[in-house]
Amino acid sequence: MEPTLFSQDPEGDDAKRAPLAARMRPRTLDEYVGQDQIVGPGRALRRAIENDNVPSMILWGPPGTGKTTLAEIVAQSTGAHFTKISAVNAGVADLRKVVAEAQQRKRMGKRTVLFIDEIHRFNKGQQDAVLPFVENGTIVLIGATTENPSFEVNSALLSRSRVFVLQSLADDEVGTLIDRALADPVRGLGASGATIDPEARAVLIGLANGDARTALNALEFAASVTLAIDRETILDAMQRRAANDDKGGDNHYDTISAFIKSIRASDPDAALYWLARMIDAGEDPLFIARRIVIAASEDVGLADSRALQVAMAAQQAVHFVGMPEGYYPLAHAVLYLATAPKSNAVGRAYGAAMADVRETRNDPVPLHLRNAPTGLMKDLGYGRDYHYAHDDYAVKQFNLPENLRGHTYFDADPADGSEDD
Repeated sequence: MEPTLFSQDPEGDDAKRAPLAARMRPRTLDEYVGQDQIVGPGRALRRAIENDNVPSMILWGPPGTGKTTLAEIVAQSTGAHFTKISAVNAGVADLRKVVAEAQQRKRMGKRTVLFIDEIHRFNKGQQDAVLPFVENGTIVLIGATTENPSFEVNSALLSRSRVFVLQSLADDEVGTLIDRALADPVRGLGASGATIDPEARAVLIGLANGDARTALNALEFAASVTLAIDRETILDAMQRRAANDDKGGDNHYDTISAFIKSIRASDPDAALYWLARMIDAGEDPLFIARRIVIAASEDVGLADSRALQVAMAAQQAVHFVGMPEGYYPLAHAVLYLATAPKSNAVGRAYGAAMADVRETRNDPVPLHLRNAPTGLMKDLGYGRDYHYAHDDYAVKQFNLPENLRGHTYFDADPADGSEDD
């Protein structure tokens, strides 16, 4: 792989000064750890790499799962020319230069693989600039992203690429990378004599949260402090767990979904866990409070109308108190909602009414329900035959438009969507 403006010489001085995670980056598929679902023995992508027949692809996964590493293995394994750029600092002019060089190689019978790191940072115009050259085969594109490509990559570009989903590494896979770094005397810490006791190793694996880069960076820092790495050194080096909440990405929405569904399922333990996950990741507490208020009506509803009062009190308390103490009213509301009886009658009734609004003719308001502030309106029959309900409950009065007479939306029967505990 030739050094470019966007990459470092893997064998030069820069590599020797690179962080441990970069030095220990696997160079072959046999060294690669994890992602067996896409590059394990016999998998289609592995065969494509080994046969130098790599398709355009998008590698989607959390940080530290091997996206860049896999792209660089392609560079080592394929006979094509490999060019790497980062969407953080590259623009359309850089893409045009890469494409012009790729066109020259194509005329000489040589393919070009273009790796775009963090492709989600390219805007629509930049992605459009790549599209025709992916389509005509001038370049084979490998894009890496931590964001959902369904939302961040143009549909036209996405349709011409395979999407491969990378998962967070399992604990044993992170452990393998830690052991490998400690043992390797050339690229790793083997020559230093650094060791890590079993408890510290377990803590490092747990706090890395499936992120190989985080684990190796913390290991390197700990080894710079002491060669006999213990639990306290790892805790000091890590400071806090690597969090995956991305505040607007998939994990953000997945976590709030798990939170709400745990409340709905009357599972207080799971609801508290997901609440703690969101708070630990720095989620906006007022966003959490808004979701609690919604759940109070959507999922508890008329089964316990006090739930809405508790939810609103929690929202006001969090706004008044702030964090970190704001977790008390949030947890209070979550436990109340999770243990309350449940009814979705409010949502079902409103949904049924809205369906009639959208799917039937919107007839005028019946004359007897209209106010008659003028003589003309009285002459036209406005308000005629209206019965004041407080005076005469026995009189059956129709309050829907004529075309909807007899339609019902609200069903208070607990056996139909609500519970009384």
